[in-house]
Parts: sequence; C-alpha cells; structure tokens
Amino acid sequence: MSILNQKTINANVTFEGVGLHTGVNSKITIKPSAPNTGIVFRRIDLNRNNLVFPNIFNVSNAVLCTTISNENNIKVSTIEHLMAALYGLGIDNAEIDINAQEVPILDGSSKIFVEKILEVGIKDSDVPIKIIKIEKKVEVIDNNKSILIKPNKISLEIDFEINFKNKFINTQRNSVNVYQDDLSKIYESRTFCLYEDIENLKKAGFAKGGSLDNAIVVKDSKILNDDGLRNKLEFVNHKILDCIGDLYLSGYKMIAKISCSQGGHYLTNQLLRKVFSDKSNYSLIELKGKTVPQSLIYQNHLKSIA
Repeated sequence: MSILNQKTINANVTFEGVGLHTGVNSKITIKPSAPNTGIVFRRIDLNRNNLVFPNIFNVSNAVLCTTISNENNIKVSTIEHLMAALYGLGIDNAEIDINAQEVPILDGSSKIFVEKILEVGIKDSDVPIKIIKIEKKVEVIDNNKSILIKPNKISLEIDFEINFKNKFINTQRNSVNVYQDDLSKIYESRTFCLYEDIENLKKAGFAKGGSLDNAIVVKDSKILNDDGLRNKLEFVNHKILDCIGDLYLSGYKMIAKISCSQGGHYLTNQLLRKVFSDKSNYSLIELKGKTVPQSLIYQNHLKSIA
C-alpha cells in the first residue's frame, strides 16, 4: 500500500457513547468514500442542510473542544480526537453519519477510533494524495500562549509544551514526527482537567458527560483515576493529539514544523486562519511516486497544483 495514494476505509465502522460536553448519547458511522471527496459529517438526525465540512473557516467555537458549523448553523462538536485518528491513519476520504451534535468521547482519547478502524482495514486508491507545504514562518501570540509554524523538509513535526500551576501536571514537553514516529502513546492519551475546575465547567455548560471513564481528573498531587496514567507524558501528549486533529481541518496532510507553548484548539485555529489568509505562506502539492519516507517531498516527486 503506497502512502502516496488517497485512502478510505474498507467497510463501515460504528462508535457509540456519551458526548463529553453535552452529556447526550450519540452514534457515528464512518463510511468509505471516493477519492477527492475529503472528510464530511452528515447529521442524520436532521433532514435538511445536514452536511458539515471540517474546515478551518467552519470552526464556530474552539473553547474546550472544536466545533464546526455549516451556513445553516448546523453543528458537529468535539471532532478533534476522531480527526486525529483519521489523520494519523492516513484516511483522506470518509463520510461520517452522526445522530446528534457531539461526537462520542469514548475513553477520552483516539485509541478506540484507531483500533476499530484498523480492524475493518484501510483501502488504497490509485489517486495521489495532496499535501500542504508551509513556505513561510507564521506565528500567533496570545499573552503567555504562542504557536509558530515554519517550513520543514520532509515531515510534520510538533513540539508542544504545557505549564500548569498544579504540581502533579507541572511542565511537560514532547516532540513528535507525525509521519515517522510510533504514535501509539499519542493516540492513547486522554483529555484531562483539574478537580477544582469541574463545578465551574458544568455551570458554564461543559463536561456534562465527563467521568473518570473518559477523562483524567487531577486533584492536588494525585489523579483520581484508579488505572493511573497510560504514559508519563499523557498530559502533553493529549495536547499534541488535539493539535493533530485540529490541523486536519486544513483538509490535507501538512509538511511543517510547529512549536506551541500553552496552546489549544483556539490558538491552532487562529494560526491556520492566518496561514491561509495569504497564499504565499503555503503550497498545495500532489505527491507522485510509489514509496516515500526519507524523501517524502523531494522535488522530483512533486507536481505543483497551486
């Protein structure tokens, strides 16, 4: 199977569970789709105007999760963990039926999405993939938070740092090469919150479906989950997971290096909006060839379609 060709899944795969923020049970079914159709959500609980496309300019809210909307204000929320799974597995095209607004949170990570998609398998096509290549450095700074994207030669690298006053989380930093590293620890890393924030989150209308089954809860110098952490960098690894999912709202895989400190959904979306506001910041290219790795975008494999 060539990683240079567009992919979809072999068969329908279904997930069901509670929405983290709405507390409403939902069911999604990911279906195979033809090349060049991209990822599209369909709200099957609605009869009209029910297609919603994951696109950076369709993000209507980026507080604590990523919510996308169409021109009729039909929403799909908390899409980031599913989008990260699709990105990491190289799924370019899929139709996703959902019977409520929010994607089920499952265990709070991408692990279950990844495992079940791999069970049904991935289908290759003969159509080359398209990739966004960042050409210029672009940065967004918001007080003590910052995110920067700059050109890279052959891959997508994400360097992420978090800094919490909580002594258990404290400062964590990790860097991954998305196309070459084993992402299993990223996929398995769960969403998290501080115990003292739960009440305020619920008063603000968030975390209605949250529990120790789908989130890490930190209280003072310990976590309340009986099973402990899945990996020692689970907190920052989850932030990297979110970042990967949010980056996929660009519509394509990306060649770039990203450095982020204290960021989240909103900052990533602001960065992407800034990147795509100026066509000189990026190129859209079509990869040619039968194999990749170390020379993923050497010039003789590229055909500009920008």
